[in-house]
Amino acid sequence: MSTTKLRTFLAVARQGSFSAGARALGLSQPTVTTQILALERDYNVELFHRRGRRIELTVVGRQLLPIAQQLGVLELEAFNLLRDCGKFNRGQLKIGAVGPFHVIEMVDAYRHQYPQIDLSIKVGNSATVLAELKNYVTDVGVLAGLHDDPAFSSQLYARHPVVLFANIDHPLARFDEIPLQALQGQPLLHRERGSTTRLALEKTLHEHEVTPRVVMEIGSREALREAVIRGIGVGVVSQAEFIADPRLKAIRFCADPVYTETYLYCLAERRNSQVIGSFLQLVTRRSGTPEMVEPQSRGDGLDTLHAQPPTPTT
Repeated sequence: MSTTKLRTFLAVARQGSFSAGARALGLSQPTVTTQILALERDYNVELFHRRGRRIELTVVGRQLLPIAQQLGVLELEAFNLLRDCGKFNRGQLKIGAVGPFHVIEMVDAYRHQYPQIDLSIKVGNSATVLAELKNYVTDVGVLAGLHDDPAFSSQLYARHPVVLFANIDHPLARFDEIPLQALQGQPLLHRERGSTTRLALEKTLHEHEVTPRVVMEIGSREALREAVIRGIGVGVVSQAEFIADPRLKAIRFCADPVYTETYLYCLAERRNSQVIGSFLQLVTRRSGTPEMVEPQSRGDGLDTLHAQPPTPTT
């Protein structure tokens, strides 16, 4: 079987049209069309449904796609191995992440150690990042939380306390640290369902039988921050993602009962790839075994807060 035809099939399937696939390969559209037709004719199958300018994979096409993706990756890794003769001189690393906060520090450290590696970052939600890892679109994923899937190799990168943040005029803003019970009855702004931070907070509130007054659900970190600035309610965020602002006060929870975790993912079958392995090794070596930072005593007024949570605002 011609690897050239399979490579053409993969490009058309990924790009969604013959013309886009041709551009991705640097070929003419008639050449691409001829190669696909030849592949279909050789095995008496139909790989695409043609609907005008639109195409859709047939059942056989959908079955062939993951195999073609794996062959494409193996072909690239074989080329890199033979080209470099075991010397780590160049390569590409494509990273998927759910946000910029942790992946940028990882990439910065890696590019200083391996400036010859071309790096790229794609940001999306967790489902997209995992799907693109499975489809060989990206090489490494940076995600919040542990996803139980035997197809992936995962390792913990860091653990981050979740902190409360409030408008500086809010009664809680005079404290640097509060017990979780201080949220009882407080006007709370929630992130959207599926947010890792929200899930961690709800689980801990339930375990401690604390019930805040949820006043709004907000679908972005930026909009939530603006709502807190305007005094609509209080919010929570991973401490690593809190952006300082003179109108806001970040407040630690005593003993850090709420936290999120950042994990690194790759396909288990690609764990020994030279480029992927170098990234995972460098990043985890720099992070070490993450430990929660113990909160420090803040002094004046704290004992009063511990004994009696503030009266909910209206």
